[in-house]
Parts: sequence; structure tokens; C-alpha cells
Amino acid sequence: MNKQTRRTFIKAAALSAAAAATSKAAIAQNQFTLSGVPHPYPDEWLPDGVRSRFVDNVNGLRVHVLEAGFETSNRPALLLLHGFPELAYSWRNVMKPLADAGYHVIVPDLRGYGRTTGWNSDYDADLTPFRMLNKVRDALGLVYAFGYDAVAAVIGHDFGSPLAAWCAVTRPDVFKSVVMMSAPFGGTPSIPAGFANEPAQATPAQSPSIYDDLAALPRPRKHYQRYYQTRGANENMWHAKQGLSNFIRAYYHHKSADWEGNKPFRLAGRLAEEWAKMPTYYIMDLNLSMAETVAVHMPSEREVRSNSWLPENALAVYAEEYGRTGFQGGLNSYRMGASGIGNAESQLYAGKTIDQPSMFISGSSDWGTYQGPGSFERMQQSACTDMRAVHLVDGAGHWVQQEQAEETSRLLLEFLAGLT
Repeated sequence: MNKQTRRTFIKAAALSAAAAATSKAAIAQNQFTLSGVPHPYPDEWLPDGVRSRFVDNVNGLRVHVLEAGFETSNRPALLLLHGFPELAYSWRNVMKPLADAGYHVIVPDLRGYGRTTGWNSDYDADLTPFRMLNKVRDALGLVYAFGYDAVAAVIGHDFGSPLAAWCAVTRPDVFKSVVMMSAPFGGTPSIPAGFANEPAQATPAQSPSIYDDLAALPRPRKHYQRYYQTRGANENMWHAKQGLSNFIRAYYHHKSADWEGNKPFRLAGRLAEEWAKMPTYYIMDLNLSMAETVAVHMPSEREVRSNSWLPENALAVYAEEYGRTGFQGGLNSYRMGASGIGNAESQLYAGKTIDQPSMFISGSSDWGTYQGPGSFERMQQSACTDMRAVHLVDGAGHWVQQEQAEETSRLLLEFLAGLT
């Protein structure tokens, strides 16, 4: 279906849906489905040269993909992986520059997100499909679905960063290089060793954890990932008292360079007293939800008007998509990681390093670089043996490819040019 025909089709369907249903919920649903089948983004949501489409039968998923550089064949491919709470849409402003440089840019809504379907959003659902190596399988299947044996680079941001790293660890023949953004990869897990001839040890009594230590601080605190594991987290954010759009606006603002409190530094260690130095979007007050946490950092009307990287029409896309799906799909990946599911299969790669060319990009105002003490250093010293560059971009917090799209594009193209 050509672009004009698809636009006409979508507009006609929207008019038909409006006539059939008057409630806001029904209208939102009809913007996503036609006769129960998800349809692509409206053209006006995307920059010129970027299209929305679906790829069926990828590891049990119907994957929603944004794509650029599709006009000609035989281009080297790039696979871009988003984080939480983001979407393929979060890469919209770097896709065209990469395509203009000659690449076929493939950007999926990951399992648990957006218009990709085939996953269970229930809190009590089986978490095993969300384990890391199954998401690597999602990525691999998508690459193959497009007819490629390999991609020039896999590029991941936030939660997509460790996913990109695991793609590189497990299939270096397919993922020829890797760029990690905002979340350093501290290396593969270890397996206990050297104890075969030692006397059997009694199981030690369980000692207080760092999470207990956080709760025992004079100002009691909790780690955001612990909060994300709770049954109430999705409902709290999805149906935030301030409204979903305001919640997303405040959450994005609080983690961006626009919030003046983001002045990250290395922490001395994995200690409650050190973790508590981070902002409340990472180390929350014990008695507050995430919606309540970010509400006090809602930007002013002046700050909203001056925001060039998240204008109201872009925020509306996030509100539309998360308003329909909620956040549980993304939260299930955090829950899976804490559950121990998949640990044994990940340990198959114990001691394995990323040996293909790699790069790390983060915002200079991004606490994500340092939230796991030591990971940033291990990534450079041992986890990646061919790290070409590390960039901390001024004027960006956690959402570096959105806050500084032009500079992010330039750094990616510089890295890619050095591969040939």
C-alpha cells in the first residue's frame, strides 16, 4: 500500500470509527486497530523518510517496526533497541540521518511495548518469555526476517543497552558491532569455581540486603527496580492521579538535562548510603510511588514551552501508546531479571567478552552511567575488548538520542565510518 493510499485508508477508517463509537476509550482503540488488526502509525507522527509497518511470525510476535532507508536494496542494516518507558518512536530523530548515510535502519517496538503483539500483559503471566536471551532471539529473528545474515551494528539505549550487549555476546557473527547507550554493560555473569576439594559449607544465614539497608536509612528509601516489581506499579503509573500525559512529561523531565539536579558522579560502592545520593527516580522515598515521586518535579509551563526535544505532539504519541497498553509489558522484563529466571542459560556465556568494535554514549547529566557502581569501568577495562570510544554528551540526561539527536547521530556515524 503506497503512502497516500495508506493515509486515505487510515483517515477513512478513523471517520468510520468515530461514527461507531463516541467514548474516548473506543476512539483510542480504533486509532490502533482496524477490524481487530493493529495498523501502522499515522504518517503525520513520523519524520519524512520513516515508515511504520509490521513483521509477522518473529518468535511468536507480530513486531511493529519503524524503518528508514528502505527505498533501495543491498544496504548494510542497523538494529536499534529502545528502553523503558520508551518505544521505537524514541529513535525517530536519528533514523533519517543514519539512512541518509546509506544504512537500512530497523527499529522495533520490543516485546512488551507499543504495537508489537504476542506477549501477555498480565502481572501473573509467565515471565519466561521476557528473559534476556529470548529477547535476543526476538532481535535475531527480526534480522533474519528482513533477509540479513548480519547487521553492521546493534544499538541499544537504556534497557535496550544490555539487550544490545547480549546480542553482541551471543552472536558476534550476526551483530558485527555494538553501541550501548546510558546503561553500561559490566560483563557476563560468573560461575562459582575452585571449590571442588573444599569442605562442604553450611548454608549461611541470610544477612540484611542493600534493600533492607535502604529502608533502614534515616530517610527510608527503596530502589526503583524493586518498586517496578510490585503489583501496583503499573496501575500507579498508567492511571496516575496527575494524568498519564503529565506523568510521562514529569518522568522524562526529571531524568533529563533540563532538571538542574542531575549532576552525576561516580559512587564509592554498592552501599545504601552511596545509592541514596542518587535522585529519587532511582532511589525512591520508601512511602512514595513513582507517579508521586515525579509529580513534584513536573516542569513549569515555561519549561514545557521551551522544550524542543519533547514537544506536545511527541508526548501525545507516548500517551496514546502507553494509554492503550499500560506499562506492565516493560515492567515484566525488570521482574524477570529479579526472579532469577534465565540465570543458568546466561551463565553459559560466563567469561565471554564483547570482542567486536563497541562504543558507549550517555548524557553528561545521566545518572544511568553510574547507577551500578563499577559497571562503567568494567565495561571499558574487561567486558569489551575493542571499545573504540566513550562519549558523555553535554546537554543530555538519560534520553540522549532524544535530547541531543543531532549529536547522537553524528557520533554514531563517526563510529560506523571507522568500521570500514
